[in-house]
Amino acid sequence: MKYLDFDRLEALDPAHYQATAPYPFANPVELLHPEAFEVLRANLPDLDLMTRSFDVERRGGQSPHDRYLLEYKDGLELSTAWREFLGELTGGRYKRALCRLVGIPSISFNFHWHYTPNGCSVSPHCDSTRKLGSHIFYFNTPDDWNEGWGGETVILDDRGRFKAHSAPAFEDFDRAISSPTLGNRSLIFTRNGNSWHGVRPIECPEGHLRKVFIVVLNRDGALDRMRNALFYRRFERF
Repeated sequence: MKYLDFDRLEALDPAHYQATAPYPFANPVELLHPEAFEVLRANLPDLDLMTRSFDVERRGGQSPHDRYLLEYKDGLELSTAWREFLGELTGGRYKRALCRLVGIPSISFNFHWHYTPNGCSVSPHCDSTRKLGSHIFYFNTPDDWNEGWGGETVILDDRGRFKAHSAPAFEDFDRAISSPTLGNRSLIFTRNGNSWHGVRPIECPEGHLRKVFIVVLNRDGALDRMRNALFYRRFERF
């Protein structure tokens, strides 16, 4: 089975993407072939594989980002569909497409799944400097999620007013752009000095979860790998 619709991905215009305000982002539909989306959704990792990540202190007084978390590592037991999909993501064509879109010559990835229950949120934040950006695949549909429950990643515009390690609230921003999530949507964004984003508190019934799979985009190169290692050792509790 083919998973990524490379024609749609490669049709994204780098010039338009890189010029998007308040920072580069795109919220395309159906970057996964419809049948592939359904197969991946039906074979998402089980909740019992996830690690609880709740009430973890964050820098700058920001509220915790509460969720269940699964980091990909070699040997992780996954369905055939997810192993094949990860094979496409680590292949040359996906890397070339992302490099072209964000405007860099080389890139590396790591992967994780987040499942978020009722009452949890992702407070406004800028990603750490070790990250170039993210490609978030959303795996909820109208069959298991109601738009009124929330779950959209919100692109926030502070017009350069806030320090990255401060703790502004959603209402403190000049502009908020919600990205649609239901039904085979994804969000690509590139980090810069004011790439604020978050997820407002979720209000869903018990037993429902916001489910996303995230490709973390990292700058490739020996110096950046060294900086990443130093960052993790210093701030691993965050």
